[in-house]
Amino acid sequence: MPNFDVKDMSLAALGKKRIDWAGREMKTLSLIKERFEQEKPFKGIRIAACLHITTETANLGLVLKAGGADLTLCASNPLSTQDETAAALVEHGINTFAIHGEDNESYYRHIAAALDAKPQLTVDDGADLVATLHSQRTELLSGILGGTEETTTGVIRLRALAESGKLCYPIIAVNDAKTKYMFDNRYGTGQSTLDGITRATNFLWASKTVVVVGYGWCGHGVAMRAKGLGAHIIVTEVDPVKALEAVMDGFSVMPMAEAAKVGDIFITVTGDKHVIDANHFKLMKDGATLANSGHFNSEINIPALETLACGKETIRPSVEEYKMKDGRRIYLLGEGRLINLAAAEGHPAAVMDMSFANQALSLEYLVKNHTKLEKKVYAVPEEIDRAVAATKLSSLNVSIDTLTEEQIKYLSSWQEGT
Repeated sequence: MPNFDVKDMSLAALGKKRIDWAGREMKTLSLIKERFEQEKPFKGIRIAACLHITTETANLGLVLKAGGADLTLCASNPLSTQDETAAALVEHGINTFAIHGEDNESYYRHIAAALDAKPQLTVDDGADLVATLHSQRTELLSGILGGTEETTTGVIRLRALAESGKLCYPIIAVNDAKTKYMFDNRYGTGQSTLDGITRATNFLWASKTVVVVGYGWCGHGVAMRAKGLGAHIIVTEVDPVKALEAVMDGFSVMPMAEAAKVGDIFITVTGDKHVIDANHFKLMKDGATLANSGHFNSEINIPALETLACGKETIRPSVEEYKMKDGRRIYLLGEGRLINLAAAEGHPAAVMDMSFANQALSLEYLVKNHTKLEKKVYAVPEEIDRAVAATKLSSLNVSIDTLTEEQIKYLSSWQEGT
């Protein structure tokens, strides 16, 4: 029996059905699983993965297990765990430590439990596992071959660790694969963020003024989907190139101090800290609603909001009303945590199919090549990125052209012109 700490093992049967349902949309991962079952690339390899414990993650877990891995999973966010999925994973023979709504102490106890397995590979979403390794469990570092990171926030942290010269093993930034950020971050975050806010509030998006804080690929997706539902979009940015892109995409761009006065719904997707701060809360109109779709709940300065408010009340699941001293009300969704997972089910399985295909193939790459790699953050190898795209197209029954020999020669030469 695997080691575990989950809410209720009686939920396992339901969890298995939900995992199977998600698996129907994850055909790229399914093809990888078939090969892994034959080749066993992770035979004898211990893997610790700190991820959102959802049905999509479960399918990745089953692929790694099929490849021979001794896998331990823990949650990368206290509100993202699906308890039925966690129970089902245990029945599938995977060590699982995750409970929806766990407190901070339990969250880090579960990370410690995953590290107790003495992993040789790490899989992270937000870099809490890697940060704990490098700060509290340094005795394990010498045994680690490599790792992967799923999300923008985690990659930012890991690059800072590498630049300081303190990263102790190679890590592949899965987030930066084209078949991840152009699809998961844009289409996945765009759809699932609006899904979470809609489930929490039952708002009509048409006519709302939506402030998208950050115009990276996640911000692209959120703005695009909100516009499609009839909302008026304002973008706030600190990067002039991204701000210019938002203008060219047809959106209003202004500083947060101006947007705070007119926004109805504020959605943070920056990977930074306190991008909505105390001075902004003071400018917001009655009924302003705040949601975060970045990895950590520090994007909105919640302690400052608590200080400014004279009262707080939960008025719907995932909706807290903060009563300000001047009579205004500000609403915070999902405790400021990832709204698409706190109030909904996260990204659709079909888009996570590509992200997790990159995870599985990158881990295989690390097993084969770790002795050649330096202790730094690497991009996903181009051949993996292209293979994932080609397999996904095949699963969608889409064919594309190939270059002729004449075209290949033309593109590789400089002599031929007009």
